[in-house]
Amino acid sequence: MPDPTRRDFLKTSALVGGGLLAAESLALREAALASATPPAMSIARWDEAALANSDLSDVAVKLTQTAIESLGGMGRFVNKGDTVWVKPNIGWNRRPELAANTNPDVVAAVVRMCRDAGAKTVKVGDHPCHPARQAYRNSGIAKAVEEAGGKMVYLDKKRFKEMTIDGQHLKKWPLYVEIIEADLVINVPILKHHGLSKASMAMKNYMGIIGGNRGSWHQNLDACLADITQFMKPRISLLDAVRVLTDHGPQGGDPADVDVRGIVAASTDIVALDALGAELLGHDSQAIGNIGVAAARGLGTPDYRSLDPVEKTIS
Repeated sequence: MPDPTRRDFLKTSALVGGGLLAAESLALREAALASATPPAMSIARWDEAALANSDLSDVAVKLTQTAIESLGGMGRFVNKGDTVWVKPNIGWNRRPELAANTNPDVVAAVVRMCRDAGAKTVKVGDHPCHPARQAYRNSGIAKAVEEAGGKMVYLDKKRFKEMTIDGQHLKKWPLYVEIIEADLVINVPILKHHGLSKASMAMKNYMGIIGGNRGSWHQNLDACLADITQFMKPRISLLDAVRVLTDHGPQGGDPADVDVRGIVAASTDIVALDALGAELLGHDSQAIGNIGVAAARGLGTPDYRSLDPVEKTIS
């Protein structure tokens, strides 16, 4: 929208020139822009030819900023004074180069953008499989978040509380209270292979907010993931595919299994985001069970292209 001085100038010029119709046309264009439906999905890619010679830290930050700005900006989701919980995957005691956890620079960029949008507090935490202090430190996420002005939170087992999920499979389950009480939860998984579910993406990342016997979910994983997704009602999710773990997930450990892709995507439709992730891993979205179950529940579309995503290539 033009600032008042420019708007006044344009209107005055139109009147002086006898162009009242032009001023009315300008007002109509401004109204149309104000009422335009914001995009549901964005995909930011680093120029493939430049990727090999680029600083991946810089790549991760710029891709994250581009993906969120293309979705309408963080201000679309964060209100002034909000408490935001950023939920990366920090499940494993692995360094960033092994792509078992979300890229720390992606997480830090999200934290900074939340703060710039007016968030009062930005908390970051996960329920790791490896010891939390090791995973937080060696993933690089703890340092990155602290430098970005966020607060790392170690999940206290005493603060998981049984809540009513009212899902088709899960009726009640212990969840981490502080996450559920946040004004906004931003789901920020890394894209990676998973030995059981074939892919670990946004819906799978919600397993980091639950307590109890998490292993029991694997007996009916697709239904459980759809249930927790429906309960969480996600407003925005980001998929980190700067580096992708293509095999031996979810914890990896072999650099040979890591592929540098230089992609970050964001969406208000978590099913569509996971469908994109499945494609990037070489799967048809129908091959990932939880995508099909969630789509059948009306939680999103597996046809991410139907959302007409904003796609930008940068370098």
